[in-house]
Amino acid sequence: MGAFRIILMILLIIDGIALVTLVLMQEGKSQGLGAIAGAAETYWGKNKGRSMEGRLVKGTTICVVAFFVLALLLNMKLF
Repeated sequence: MGAFRIILMILLIIDGIALVTLVLMQEGKSQGLGAIAGAAETYWGKNKGRSMEGRLVKGTTICVVAFFVLALLLNMKLF
């Protein structure tokens, strides 16, 4: 097994752990009774992309893409 393949496997494991952590840190998408009263249209609801929740979603997306790229690279018979 080549050194490059070992490095890719270690990166895949680290990325998988980071992905699980990011998903577990996120809040649920259901809004419950707040959606009935219109609480979703508050300042924090409109600017969610700039909040911590928005950064978690972006980080999760990046980790998912990296996970799939690393998995595809490891399954190729190039190394």
